[in-house]
Amino acid sequence: MTDDQILLGLALTVVLATGSQILASKLRVPALILLLPAGFAAGALTDVVHPDKLMGANFSALVSLAVAVILYDAGLGLNLRNLTGRTRWIVGRLLLYGVLVTFLVTAAVSPAMFDMPLRVAAMLGVILVVSGPTVVGPLLDYVRPNDKVRRILIWEGTLTDPIGGILGALTFHAIASAHQVDIGRGYQLGQFGISLAVGLIGGAVGAMLLWWTLRVLRLGETLGTLAQLATVIAVSAGCDIVRDDTGLIAAIVTGLAVTNTRGFDMPARRPFFETLVQLIIGLLFVSISTTVTPSSLVPVLLPSLALVAILVLVVRPLVAFAATARSGLTPGERAFIGWMDPRGIVAAATASAFSAGLVDEGVNGASRILPVTFLVIVGTVLLYALTAVPVARRLAVVKPSGTRILLVGGEPWVVDLGRCLRSAGLDVLMWAGLDAERQRIKDAGIQLARGDLLATATNPGARLEGVTTVILATDDDDFNALASVVMQDNVEGPVYRVGPPHESHGVVAPYTGGAILFGSSLVRHALAARYEAGARFLVQPASAPVPAGHDVLFVVRANRRLEPVTGKEPITPQEGDSVVLLGAALPRQ
Repeated sequence: MTDDQILLGLALTVVLATGSQILASKLRVPALILLLPAGFAAGALTDVVHPDKLMGANFSALVSLAVAVILYDAGLGLNLRNLTGRTRWIVGRLLLYGVLVTFLVTAAVSPAMFDMPLRVAAMLGVILVVSGPTVVGPLLDYVRPNDKVRRILIWEGTLTDPIGGILGALTFHAIASAHQVDIGRGYQLGQFGISLAVGLIGGAVGAMLLWWTLRVLRLGETLGTLAQLATVIAVSAGCDIVRDDTGLIAAIVTGLAVTNTRGFDMPARRPFFETLVQLIIGLLFVSISTTVTPSSLVPVLLPSLALVAILVLVVRPLVAFAATARSGLTPGERAFIGWMDPRGIVAAATASAFSAGLVDEGVNGASRILPVTFLVIVGTVLLYALTAVPVARRLAVVKPSGTRILLVGGEPWVVDLGRCLRSAGLDVLMWAGLDAERQRIKDAGIQLARGDLLATATNPGARLEGVTTVILATDDDDFNALASVVMQDNVEGPVYRVGPPHESHGVVAPYTGGAILFGSSLVRHALAARYEAGARFLVQPASAPVPAGHDVLFVVRANRRLEPVTGKEPITPQEGDSVVLLGAALPRQ
């Protein structure tokens, strides 16, 4: 290819990867639904986007390093404190049963369905055991199931990737060297153990390198991000040099170590890294799908659809039913877990690499691995994307709509505000530091957060699961301001604080912090003073006139979404909304 053709091919690949994800976000559909067809169409219509022509034999190595970066980022989102008790047990059984049953069923039916030898069917079975966070995560964001179900599926999807990658490498070498799958005498089990050890050692080295760069050298955000990227690539490449595909384990172990080791304090949101991962995902899906030709799909189209039906309707429900037995999950939660097992980027990457290698070795039937995997990815993602939301609603596993509030503070007026918000139909969780304030919250019948919640919430690596709005209303204005800054990245929605007194000489409160509630007149001490003077909070329909001397503090939409008055933009109540008011103070006797 000429330089101009290479530049055109690279530019077109980036445009397709980015444009598909932007369009998908506007259409509110998973990006994979558009990425794969876009790459397939580009590969069929042009000759400049094929990765084997753009990068040649280097493409497989670049894919391996790119997947390692993706898995490191996924590992950063796996907090072991959230994987306890039965959840850990369920994830372990899903991994064990899922890998075994998927491999055995796929390997058993593929020879007859695709006219391929058993050894090639075994290779296909190993490839299809993986799922992946790059597909599961966006689908769950789209569905919004409850936290328990989401946690189980994210952990399973993330951990199957390195397991599938290693099993795929072992199977590939067994086929390429002996032209059969040698699993006798524990040989492959021993090889798997060696690969696991190499990956774990690499992950430990990666964690130590990041500890030195991030904690000892104390690099800033920009250099710290570069250090993470360089460390993951170096450790993953080193492990792959020592033993094929062990870099995937090293990457995810490094991410797990960083996010679960006290002292790293990784931010919950990493804009540059998240952008890089999104770009990598798009580029990989587009590039790999360009290698699939229409002529290779036609012979395997109908059998692949039948395989998708077997995986979706038989294998996954059987695995989920067995893995979640006596787990304490509701029937709906068990059923939804049985209806969520899409294939993603690791399946595509391993299929691309291993099928090409087996084709070069002259293995009969190996050329069908990639088109079958492509169709299984498209089929499972499309099916789950179209059905996951109605299925989740039918099974009652969707998060309740509306706002869940974390109200921080324990003064009498704050507790009464929490009681009023709860009477408006909102889910209210409260936290306070002093024992007397916590007892006041309990006496009011409001759910009290555990004692370490705020310490967890202000940890840069934490996420407040389920909380969509935080209101900081303690009697320490500087604390409210500092906490609002730290917590903004750890909450799904906005963080608000009550305003400090005018002309305040606080260290932080007058100068920074989150959005200020209620405008310039109803600052913290004014609210407390009015409450002490007899003013009370009340809820009334938005259609009713506001009584004289009352102030509107919040609008509660008909769908139980909270919109506070901040003094910046006017809020217009609509039919079916309610408003939360602060009444007038009683006249002094």
